[in-house]
Amino acid sequence: MTTTRFAPSPTGWLHIGNLRAALFNYAIARKAGGTFVLRIDDTDQERSKQEYIDGVMEDLTWLGLAWDRVEHQSARMDRYEAAKAQLIEMGRLYECFETPTELDLKRKKQLNMGKPPVYDRAALDLSDAEKDALRAERGSHWRFKLDHERIEWTDGIIGDISIDASSVSDPVLFKNDGQILYTLASVVDDIEMGITDVVRGSDHVTNTATQIQMIRALGGDVPRFAHHSLLTGPQGEALSKRLGTLSLRDLRKQGIAPQAILSLMARLGSSDPVELRANVAEVVEGFDISKFGSAPTKFDADDLGPLTARYLATLSHEDVADVLTAADVPNELAEPFWKVVRDNIASLDDVAGWWALFRDGATPLVADEDKEFIAQAFFLLDSPPYNADTWSHWTTAVKEETGRKGKALFMPLRKAVTGKERGPEMADVMPLLQTKPSID
Repeated sequence: MTTTRFAPSPTGWLHIGNLRAALFNYAIARKAGGTFVLRIDDTDQERSKQEYIDGVMEDLTWLGLAWDRVEHQSARMDRYEAAKAQLIEMGRLYECFETPTELDLKRKKQLNMGKPPVYDRAALDLSDAEKDALRAERGSHWRFKLDHERIEWTDGIIGDISIDASSVSDPVLFKNDGQILYTLASVVDDIEMGITDVVRGSDHVTNTATQIQMIRALGGDVPRFAHHSLLTGPQGEALSKRLGTLSLRDLRKQGIAPQAILSLMARLGSSDPVELRANVAEVVEGFDISKFGSAPTKFDADDLGPLTARYLATLSHEDVADVLTAADVPNELAEPFWKVVRDNIASLDDVAGWWALFRDGATPLVADEDKEFIAQAFFLLDSPPYNADTWSHWTTAVKEETGRKGKALFMPLRKAVTGKERGPEMADVMPLLQTKPSID
């Protein structure tokens, strides 16, 4: 059975970059009728917070990405310790004693000599007595001993990959304070949870190579890996500096529809055009990971607004009944009101403003040279209720009385009645007005 996972660290809010991994893994699992696991990477107890765990679940629920089960790495520490003991016994995990400063000096020396900054495995040459002496004065960390061979796999997006393990430092799996790092925890989990497919960012390619060796060393089956491109800003600039403003919770507060986000992210960076999808099931149905490329992908948050507007325009008044009720739109006017405004809102937050305009009247937008004209026009307008013919009859009467016609007639009246230069057809607006427009 196909089993995928999304493994966020609860050290901050989910952002648009995280979403690609979540969506891709979700789509693969659902398309295959498999299992999607939400795995909380909370081994860093100091930085992990419950509010961020709750935030992850709220964001995924809002998007419609339902998980089949939740796993917490903090509850699996015994499994990682067991893997540690197994790797030590195999001679694949060794203790190191260099401080961060010492390691930094080694790297700088290697770079100055024109060599790659790869750990020199000096710890392997230490005698037991030297290790005992070092333990007495400082902490230690543990590294996985890589086999110096080529690590090869066919990536689901990038294609064939071959990495020389001798060009990579033996990865640290346990820090000086005993904290296990994601590299090993993820491997143990992927093996024991039967993960068959892993999609993540292209910045993990080298990490994947080392994890493939670790999976094989622990006797596990290597999943199918795919590494999606990293997002950049619209001009190709690094997106990382802006991710704080692109959290999913912030986009939600801005009124962006989840369908807009899913529709964009399910196609961005692929050979297929972005198409608005009404729900998650349609997104999954049209998803094909083989159509994604490896080149950096430009993301522009401004694209989400028009997609949201297009999505809202497809909804019926029943779909937004709770929003209309919250805005105090009378039940008998809900359907005609929604049909009039749905093509003229950027988010559902705009609904209340439109109803307030129809209910209480707008602040007229009147140029100085039009004040006399508008006063005369409003004098010719009866009090509500109005109907579908009101606009036509009123503008005809104003035209005959003032001699104005065309844009000089219609635009000042629109601005005076609605306080806006653009909006729905005025013939549709008039029947919704609950009070007579006034220039005062």
